[in-house]
Amino acid sequence: MLNVSTHNSQQNQQLIDNTDWNVIETEFNPTQLHHKETVFTLGNGLLGVRGTFEEGYPQDFPGVLIHGVYDDVTITHTELVNCPNWLPLVVKVGGDRFSMDSGEILNYERRLDLRLGLVSRDVRWRSPNGHTLDFHFERFTSLADQHVLAIRAQITSVDFEGEITVEAGFDSEPHTQGVKHWRTLNQGGINQILWLNSTTLHSNIQLGMAAKLVVDGDETAPVSVEKASSSPILTTTLELYPGKTVTVEKIVTLFTSRETEIPIAAALQRLADEPRYTTLLAAHIAAWEQVWQDSDIIIEGDRLAQLSVRYNLFQLLAVTPRHDSRVSIPPKTLSGFAYSGHIFWDTEIFILPFLTLTQPALARNLLTYRYHTLPGARRKAQEAGYQGAMFAWESATTGDEVTPRWVPAPNGELIRIWCGDIEVHITADIAYAILHYWQTTNDDDWMRDYGAEIVLDTAVFWESRVQWNQERHSYDILDVIGPDENHDRVDNNAFTNLMVQWHLQSALGLWDWLKQAYPETSAELVQKLNLTTERLHHWAEIQERLFVNEDAQTGLIEQFEGFFQLEDVNLADYEPRSKSLQGLLGIEATNQKQILKQPDVLMLLYLLRDVWRQDAKRLRYDHNTLATNWDYYTQRTDHSYGSSLGPAINAILACDLNQPAEAYTHFLRSALVDLEDVRLNAAEGIHAASAGGVWQAVVFGFGGIRMTQFGPIACPNLPPNWTRLKFRLQWRNEWYDFDLRTETAVKVPTLADTRLH
Repeated sequence: MLNVSTHNSQQNQQLIDNTDWNVIETEFNPTQLHHKETVFTLGNGLLGVRGTFEEGYPQDFPGVLIHGVYDDVTITHTELVNCPNWLPLVVKVGGDRFSMDSGEILNYERRLDLRLGLVSRDVRWRSPNGHTLDFHFERFTSLADQHVLAIRAQITSVDFEGEITVEAGFDSEPHTQGVKHWRTLNQGGINQILWLNSTTLHSNIQLGMAAKLVVDGDETAPVSVEKASSSPILTTTLELYPGKTVTVEKIVTLFTSRETEIPIAAALQRLADEPRYTTLLAAHIAAWEQVWQDSDIIIEGDRLAQLSVRYNLFQLLAVTPRHDSRVSIPPKTLSGFAYSGHIFWDTEIFILPFLTLTQPALARNLLTYRYHTLPGARRKAQEAGYQGAMFAWESATTGDEVTPRWVPAPNGELIRIWCGDIEVHITADIAYAILHYWQTTNDDDWMRDYGAEIVLDTAVFWESRVQWNQERHSYDILDVIGPDENHDRVDNNAFTNLMVQWHLQSALGLWDWLKQAYPETSAELVQKLNLTTERLHHWAEIQERLFVNEDAQTGLIEQFEGFFQLEDVNLADYEPRSKSLQGLLGIEATNQKQILKQPDVLMLLYLLRDVWRQDAKRLRYDHNTLATNWDYYTQRTDHSYGSSLGPAINAILACDLNQPAEAYTHFLRSALVDLEDVRLNAAEGIHAASAGGVWQAVVFGFGGIRMTQFGPIACPNLPPNWTRLKFRLQWRNEWYDFDLRTETAVKVPTLADTRLH
C-alpha cells in the first residue's frame, strides 16, 4: 500500500515519513503493478523513466520516454516512442535469479523521496533454494546533468555463503504499445563498459547510450563483457557470506541526435569522465534542493495534503524541459504512452501558471515551443481555409495537426474525432498563457521577439474564423468543441467566444504597447502579418459584438446555443458506477443530454476573473454570477470520471464561494488522482494538467492569491484542518513569501531578500 490512504489514520501516521517527503509502498501487490510503475516515475527534464523493477517483472510496462523523440505511426501520425531501457540489472544467487515473483518476499519497502528525486527499494528475499538475502536498490535520473542516470544495488547475505552474479545491460529494442520504433546500428562492450547506438525507423533520431559497472566491497571481482544472445551484458561474480555486503553501481550516459551530432561518441566520452555514484548523487540532490527552494509548498495540519501536493509538484518539476525550447509537456508527462506524447492545452492553462510564478525561465522554454511551431499553426489555418495561425489541438515536433481523424472502437467500428478540426479554443488558450507570463514577469524582450507575433497572428486567425449574423447583428463562432468534450459541433460556445473576445482586446492593447516600445519590431510585423488599420478596427468591432447568451438578470451563461434545450438528467440516478457517464451511455446519447465532462463556463469564470473585475462594462465576474453558474453547472458535471482537468478548478471556485469543505473534496480528487488511482487510469501515466491544477487550487484557491498592480496579495480560505500554508511566488523579478495561518484575513506578503536566491 501507499502512505496516502486516509482510511486508517494510525496506520497512515506510521507510514508517512516524518518529513512528509516520501511516498512509501510497504506491500507489493502484482494487481497494482502498472499503477505503481506510474507512481514511482522519475525524470530530469530530458527523460522520464517509469517505476519498473531493475530485474523486470512478467507483463511489466517499462518506459523510457525522451522529450522530442517522436517516430511515425498509423492513426495518430506520430508518437513519443519508448526508448531503449537502461535499467536492466539482474542478480543470480546460487543459480536462482532474484525476482519479485519467485522465492519468498519476507520484507518489502519501496520509497520515492520527493526531496532528493530518488527511488529506492528494500527487499528481504528467500530464494527458491532457501537462501536469504537483503537487497537495497536505489536509482536517480540526474537533475544536475540530464545525460547521466545511475543505479546502486547493495546486496547483503543473511544466511547464504557462496557466489552471486550481477549482470547489467540494456533492453535495446523496446516496443511502444506493441509498435517497434528502433533499429540497432551498433552495440558492444569492452573492459567495464557497454554501449548501444540505435536509430528510430522513420524520423531517424539516433540514440547513444553507454554504461559501466563498478564493484564495491569485493575489489578482486573483475567485470567482464559477455555476448548474450540478444545484446552484450556486463557481468561480475562476487563472494558472499552471512553479514557481508557488496555494492554494485551502474552508471549510464545517454544522448540523442537532437542534442549532439554523434550521440554515441558523446555518451562514451561523458561516461569516461563520470565519477562514482555518491559524487553524482550529491550533485543531483543539490540541484533538486535549489528547485525546491522556490517551488515547495508547506502545509501544516494535513499530512495527506502535504505529501500529495509535493508529489504533484515533483512530477511537474521532473518533466519540465530545462535546456530545450523545442519541446513541451505531454498530458501524461514522460510517464506513460496515452495520447502518444502529443502536446495539448494542458501545458498552457494548467501547468504554466505554476512555472511562471516559481520557475519563469522554464515557463519561457515552454512558451517558446509554441513560437517554433508557428509555421505548423499557419499551415493548419491555411489548409482549413483561414488566415493567420491556428494552433493544432494535438501538436508534436512541427506544430502540424496530429489528432487522429478516425479511431477504431473496440468492436472495430471507426469513430470520427472532431477535436483536431474544431476544438479551436486552444488558440486563445496559448495567447492567454503568453499574456499571463508577460504580465507576471515583465519579460519585454521575449514578448518583443516571440510572444507578440504569436498573439497577433492568432488574432488574425480569429478575424477569419468568426461569421457575421445579420439577424442578430452579432458575430458567431460556429461548429466548435469547447473544453466540455461531451458536446461536439456546437455553435457559440461561451468559453470559446469569451476567450476570443479577451484575446482580441488583449491583442489590441499589446499592439499599442509594441508600437510605442519597439517601433521597428511593430513595423516588421505590419509587413509580415498584414496588420492594416482596417484589420485592427475590425478586431475591435468583433470583440464588441461576439455573441454570448447570458441572462441579464441572473448572470446564467448558456454553455452553447441550444444547451438549455437538451435533456436534463439527474446524475445521481446513475450511481454507483466506475466509468464515465459517456462510457455508460455512449457518445451520441451523452451529446443529447446536459451531462458535462467538465464545466467550461466555470472554467471561463476562473480564467477571466481578474480581467472582468477590472472591466465593469464587460460581463462582470461578481459573486452572484459565479454562484448562479456554479449552482447550475456543478450538478450536471461528471466529477468522478469526467475530465481530470475539472476538479482543481472547481476547488478554486468553491473557495471563491466560501465553501471550503466542498473545495477540499474537489481538491482531493485532483491531488490523489495518481497516488490513489481515483479514476482507475493512473497506469496510463501521470495526470499532468491535474498536477498543475493542484498548485493553482492551493495558491489561488486556499491561499486566495489575487494579482494586483502592486503585486500578489492573499485572501486565504484554508480548509478547517490546515493550520498553516506557506509558499513563494516570483512577480516581476521579486520574490514574495506567503506564510498564511488560519486566522489570516488579508495577507500582504513579505518581499524576500532576492540577494539570497
